[in-house]
Amino acid sequence: MSKITTRMKRHVRHVLKDENPTIWVGKDGVTPQLIGEIEKQLQRNRMVKVRVLPAALMGENTAQAIAAAVAQQTDAALVEVRGHVFILFRKRKALEPSDNPEVK
Repeated sequence: MSKITTRMKRHVRHVLKDENPTIWVGKDGVTPQLIGEIEKQLQRNRMVKVRVLPAALMGENTAQAIAAAVAQQTDAALVEVRGHVFILFRKRKALEPSDNPEVK
């Protein structure tokens, strides 16, 4: 997981406080498709708000456990877990020179 400062956590919470979650974890739990969508949104926006639906909380799964697993799989910082909603933040990954079409 990436590191994040307290000041940056506060900034991310402030930016996303009035936003609705853009990802929902349903009864299937954390799937590769879900991780792919979170990766895409983190790359684009650097931060994502995720809601864990009650169907995903079967057995010993808690919102905290799901958030920690997703943060580890996406190499993102877990900013906050509040109820069934959590926020992830990750700095944008720099493009490799071979990935950038302008560099030859």
